[in-house]
Amino acid sequence: MLKHFIGLQWKSFFRSATFKTEIWFKILMALAALYFIAVFLGMGVGAYFIIEKMKIGDPLRVVNQFMIYYLAFDLVFRYMLQKMPVTNIKPMLYLPIKKSKVVQFSLGKTVTSFFNIAHAFFFVPFSIVLLVQGYPPMQVIGWHLALMALIYCNNFLNVMVNNQNVVFYVFAILFILAGASQYYQWFDITQFTQPVFDLFYDMPWTAIVSWALLVALYYGAFAYFKKHMYLDGGLAKKQTEAKTENLEWLDRFGNLGTFLKNDIKLIKRNKRSRSAVIAGAFFIFYGLLFFTGALEVYDGPFWKIFAGIFVTGGFLFSFGQYVPSWDSSYYPLMMSQNIKYREYLSSKWYLVIIATIISTILATFYLYFGWEAYAAVLVGAIYNIGINSYLVLWGGAYVKTPIELTSNKKAFGDKQAFNAKTLLLTLPKLVLPIGIYAIGHFLISPMAGYIFVAVFGLLGFVFKNRVFTMIENIYKKEKYKTLQAYKQK
Repeated sequence: MLKHFIGLQWKSFFRSATFKTEIWFKILMALAALYFIAVFLGMGVGAYFIIEKMKIGDPLRVVNQFMIYYLAFDLVFRYMLQKMPVTNIKPMLYLPIKKSKVVQFSLGKTVTSFFNIAHAFFFVPFSIVLLVQGYPPMQVIGWHLALMALIYCNNFLNVMVNNQNVVFYVFAILFILAGASQYYQWFDITQFTQPVFDLFYDMPWTAIVSWALLVALYYGAFAYFKKHMYLDGGLAKKQTEAKTENLEWLDRFGNLGTFLKNDIKLIKRNKRSRSAVIAGAFFIFYGLLFFTGALEVYDGPFWKIFAGIFVTGGFLFSFGQYVPSWDSSYYPLMMSQNIKYREYLSSKWYLVIIATIISTILATFYLYFGWEAYAAVLVGAIYNIGINSYLVLWGGAYVKTPIELTSNKKAFGDKQAFNAKTLLLTLPKLVLPIGIYAIGHFLISPMAGYIFVAVFGLLGFVFKNRVFTMIENIYKKEKYKTLQAYKQK
């Protein structure tokens, strides 16, 4: 049975309409995995000696002190990025396969996930260093096994609360409050959690508790999945009552207004589109990392332009790069109507432009950090409006995976946005404005660098019609490939 399941997964991958995208995505993910493996290995080998050199206490006790934050961050990271094993369950329900077997295979896939294996590259070398430094083997092994069980506990916790957004938001808020409280010395949660992790070392037999909890969570996840494995139950799409909104004030814009109405309603009614708006709002505060000097390694003139692009372009990147995938559920119907691509693309363009202008206004508080900080934000907005707004629409023509509007899963990193062409279009979005600024900065002055970036963005308005004609032709060329991809579920 296991061989049969693996064979189905293999065929699903190679027969997918987005096979080329999958290949590029897998290559990128492999490179990212190698990077994180190297980082975890470096931390695992060097953490002991770094802590020892800092003379802040026993390295093992220091790691135990902050282990609660390590596990909490792991859970948050999983919730946002780890893919749940429900993708291929529906086709299985029509086959003569026991539900228990399908659930076991699905949960088994999560066990072998990189989100679990990656932690071994930290804990294994760190445990080896502890043994080399003379720590008692039985106590180190007990501690290691206990934490390994807790990592897998996170895996099954994520499986059960994956679609419970309220639980996630409450947990994330508590996690942030705990970190802030400790930073400002209001409340130190580690005083209560460190003794628990120390106990795993001092009394290694207590690792049994972690493994018992892991077994309980596994059977809990198994029961949860099996209970919801019905087309009219847990796997069914949630239906919500539609509310009528006329938005009559947009009627004056003709067909363009009709498209804008649809986009506004889409954003208000669906989880995934709302997540794009929330992500764009968070990006407004991204510049604080650069303009406050919080990250000394990024304290330079070039990074200010980089920050300015993201501060004002959060919605542009989070929403614009998924055009036309936002309309994937009814895109075939749209293409069968007498709809002009120019009007459709113009509505998306105006939407991201309005969002960019609003972000620029909200970001005026950066004046507190000096005129250069807000100058970077302002010219970043001009560049986003004049150049990047076209580039995200251009890249969207090559995004051919439909979006599940009722779920915000993978809202912060979906493979559908990755392929060779969209990656190449990333260079002028981020690297080009930095290069333009560098020319003015080194040849004349920092102010000249800002002016150069702003002028380059303004030139985008001059060639707007030509650029839109080119983008329109690309969408027409990719039309039937996109329709075929959207029909495949």
